Amino acid sequence: MTSTHGTTKTAGPEVGPTPPEQTAATGQNGDGPQIQAVRRRVRDLLPAEVVVTDHARLRTYECDGLANYRVTPALVVLADSVDQVATVIRICAEERVPFVARGSGTGLSGGALPRADGVLIVMSRMRAIREVAPEDQRAVVEPGVVNLDVTKAAAPHGYYYAPDPSSQQICSIGGNLAENSGGAHCLKYGFTANHVTGAEFVAPDGSVVQLGGRAPDAPGYDLLGTVIGSEGTLGIATAVTVRLTRKPEDVVTVLAGFESTDDAGAATSAIIGAGVVPAAIEMMDALAIEAAEAAVHCSYPDGAGAVLVVELDGPTDEVRQEFDEVERHCREHGAFAFRVAMDDVERALIWRGRKSAFAAVGRISPDYIVQDGVIPRTALPKVLRAIAELSSSSGVRVANVFHAGDGNLHPLVLFDDSRAGQGEAAEEVSGKILDLCIEAGGSITGEHGVGVDKSAYMPRMFTDDDLDTMQMVRCAFDPDNIANPGKIFPTPRLCGEVPGRHRGEHPLAKSGVAEIF
Repeated sequence: MTSTHGTTKTAGPEVGPTPPEQTAATGQNGDGPQIQAVRRRVRDLLPAEVVVTDHARLRTYECDGLANYRVTPALVVLADSVDQVATVIRICAEERVPFVARGSGTGLSGGALPRADGVLIVMSRMRAIREVAPEDQRAVVEPGVVNLDVTKAAAPHGYYYAPDPSSQQICSIGGNLAENSGGAHCLKYGFTANHVTGAEFVAPDGSVVQLGGRAPDAPGYDLLGTVIGSEGTLGIATAVTVRLTRKPEDVVTVLAGFESTDDAGAATSAIIGAGVVPAAIEMMDALAIEAAEAAVHCSYPDGAGAVLVVELDGPTDEVRQEFDEVERHCREHGAFAFRVAMDDVERALIWRGRKSAFAAVGRISPDYIVQDGVIPRTALPKVLRAIAELSSSSGVRVANVFHAGDGNLHPLVLFDDSRAGQGEAAEEVSGKILDLCIEAGGSITGEHGVGVDKSAYMPRMFTDDDLDTMQMVRCAFDPDNIANPGKIFPTPRLCGEVPGRHRGEHPLAKSGVAEIF
């Protein structure tokens, strides 16, 4: 079986509810006249080897990393050029058929969940690194390029690509852009949005436009900033211009063991409060440590209730000064173990435990939910205690592994779906954790996106007017609502969609602010 919010150790048969937004008016077989017309036209215009219509092959693409929601697409196109992407989208626009983009399929919010009545455009074949320009600190890559491969291409020139999701060995740049992915080093270096300066972009009508470029900030409206993090609801990027970062002069990685998450959280706040901004501060609790040890034998301190992985980089003198501050604050807040990586091998071993954490919990639980929320850093001790109390009262184990420096939590809710009621209990705990994040002044997602998984939580963060304003932006790009519909927003609105909560004339339209398309 699979979890509702994340991946698990095993995958079972087609299970789980199909979100209502994914059910076509013609049923779930994708045999309506519009999709038939799209199939026929795509077959006529594209090479046979890029068009997938066989049902068994179509099922390969029925979900992303959020495996509980599964929908078999009506048609899959394995695009290998911007012209093919534009052709397919243009046909979809003319036939009013929805389309969804998919990269490596590592997303954890259902953002790449297909439509039963639509086309899934797979971008993983578009993996050319078009240019590496160290003199401009830029690279131009296609959306199927794997995150880590950008760094490999830039390394001979003394540069690397800073955003580093835990899945960086397999996740692709197009998906990183769509979700505004972060990673362990986002504390110092920021998210994908901070490292993308331009994109070749296919709009929902099939037109190809250039957003931004090599310059740090293009004039006019920040359409590139709007597209980054839009989860494929505004169109598809077919090339991305990324900012390259110079390799630091020195890097120091330390592992500190604490008796409790309270102590580790207090040390984190003290380090940041002292003016030190490490490249990364990652925390794992006892249950996450147990899983990592079982999976990769990372040799974290025995008996630790929590560990911090702290990485410092920059000029050597600066790193040395920051290291002294980090060690002092860790020891003042109860660190009973403090290990410094002496070489790249030891550094890789320390990071291996953290990077493997999501998959590692499969060693201690047959099923688990990967949650994602953000809280203010100073609220870490309080919220972690609340999660522990929630776990104790519900009997549902929760392993915590997260970006402590910026308060981006990734609680792993463990359960056994073969036992009656455990899946439902885990779902309830997972939802309550998001409520805790909102109550603490945080967010329902830091880097995994909203997708189909968290759309119901959007009204808990935003007012009706907030959501309507977002939807107006979406309508400006996609008035026919064919670009990855059914994602992010809890109810359809504007653009001629079913009005949902609003009856009669929409108040924004009545006031002249919005137009119903």
